[in-house]
Amino acid sequence: MLRHERLLNTSVNTSPIHWKYGGLNRLSTDNFNDLLFNDYSSISLGYAGLYECVKALIGESHTTENGKKLGIEIMKYLKNTCDEWKKKTNIGFSLYGTPLESTTYKLARCLKRRFGDDIFVKLDGNDRNYITNSYHVNVAEEIEAKDKLLFEAEFQKYSSGGCISYIETCDLSQNTDVILDLITFMYEHIRYAELNGKFDYCQECGYEGEILLDENNKWYCPQCNNRNHNTLNVARRTCGYIGDNFWNEGRTNEIKDRYVHVDNRDADIELDDE
Repeated sequence: MLRHERLLNTSVNTSPIHWKYGGLNRLSTDNFNDLLFNDYSSISLGYAGLYECVKALIGESHTTENGKKLGIEIMKYLKNTCDEWKKKTNIGFSLYGTPLESTTYKLARCLKRRFGDDIFVKLDGNDRNYITNSYHVNVAEEIEAKDKLLFEAEFQKYSSGGCISYIETCDLSQNTDVILDLITFMYEHIRYAELNGKFDYCQECGYEGEILLDENNKWYCPQCNNRNHNTLNVARRTCGYIGDNFWNEGRTNEIKDRYVHVDNRDADIELDDE
């Protein structure tokens, strides 16, 4: 709301190519107030940690029957709240499933300060420094690729301001049939989803594959043990996009814990759509 109020009465001449000459609109008014209402623009209510929320409340993952029911109720409540704000203000409020970026670490530290350093151990037995993105299945939870997509698709419908789901894979570059099968399944069953591969490179020895993390969450080449960030090219999806600039402790911890939904056990078989 503060951002919305800050933009009110802003002159179209701050960027005439956008507001007067067609870049985004052709306004004849002195300001672009009309564009701040009536669904032209939006304000997002971001959320994260639905898994942790449900687990803390009832002691079960939101992938269980009871957990899913509670998780959907929470999502509906958030969505309905945005709809009520929208009716009250005529501003396009929407619910946004934020991928958190580095904030996953900040919020995890805040939770530890508030509830104790062992909060995540009590929650699910895993001492970690991140919380789960939006409505996602916890990254370490073992679940089949298509089951994850079908499950998360039910939550996406309430996250109208933005949503994304991921499937972690091994190197499928030689298994295009599996890639095409998954992409087709995504097209038919979920609003927005992506495949996360691992295509790293070591400049010291020429290794192409997956650069690994050791027990201290430090990156190293499995072929030559190179640990120099300047000569390691590591790419991972971290915020809806592929990042390669290394990450803070929390996000690195989360990357290490990711369960691979399609690995070398599955790469040579066709995934059936039942």
